[in-house]
Amino acid sequence: MKFKAVKGKQGIGTEVKDTTYVETARWGKYRGWRYVLGLVIILFAWLVVGTGASVLVAIAFSGQPNYYVLGPFGKFLYVMAGFPFFLAGVLIAVTLIHRRHPLTLITTRKKISWRRIGQGFVAWSVPVCLIGVLGQYLFYPDTFSFNFDLATFALFVPLALVFTAIQTTTEELFFRGYIVQGASIISTNRIFLALVAAVIFTLPHLLNPEVSAGGWLTVFSNYFLVPGLLWTVVSLIDGTTELAIGVHFANNIISILVINGDGSALPTPALFKISEFHATYVALSVLVVIPVFLAIAYKVFKRDEAFDPVSQSDRIGRR
Repeated sequence: MKFKAVKGKQGIGTEVKDTTYVETARWGKYRGWRYVLGLVIILFAWLVVGTGASVLVAIAFSGQPNYYVLGPFGKFLYVMAGFPFFLAGVLIAVTLIHRRHPLTLITTRKKISWRRIGQGFVAWSVPVCLIGVLGQYLFYPDTFSFNFDLATFALFVPLALVFTAIQTTTEELFFRGYIVQGASIISTNRIFLALVAAVIFTLPHLLNPEVSAGGWLTVFSNYFLVPGLLWTVVSLIDGTTELAIGVHFANNIISILVINGDGSALPTPALFKISEFHATYVALSVLVVIPVFLAIAYKVFKRDEAFDPVSQSDRIGRR
């Protein structure tokens, strides 16, 4: 199956249609050992250095390296503390190991299309708020409660916006960007790329509390199907990860600021709290949200069709 991608240029003085961010994997140094080394650097920065940063946050807030004794602010910072280091690992791998521009993880343009990122945010926020949040309230009103501590919420908002943006963008750069590009060295088959990204995205999320509450249904709908498979497919269709960046930020910021559950992987002082996780409703609502999201993203909004390449020098493949 061929996905129509954004038009671009490839090679010096040669115009080629259907150039996507996936093809930028071969614009720099791209031997297999470089991706292995890059993964080692990224995982070390994320799991070792990032975990150390989280422990320091816990000690700073409670005097002991224990996540469970922290309040909402402390727990939020504990989880988010590792993502700047995760991001640094991704940037180091791309720039120093692969010798190409970090923007190639997102697009083949010289600049990011903030318009497309914004479209992703809106296209996902509208159906999720109407179907996922409002719909759940109409079906299960007794499980909802309003957070009356608006002062705490107001203080939390700027913190949430900054760290959530770092978290979701980093995950997109890694899972939709680096992983997909690395897998494309093995095969450029779109189905293969989408499945690889979906599986690898799902694995680190299996320890989330929602998995215990919702079982395989939650694993499939909340991690494999939507963030893993759907957002990779739309990135392959668009030829950039811009739409997915906007969608991912919308998805997480809604669960952090608008509606949050006591058993959530990241408990926060959101506007609304739910006391019970309804895995079946969440899974069914996802099936409704997906076509509405696609209709908004591709019928209401339009993709960018032309752009300038990042840099001619970045396009010369060097193994």
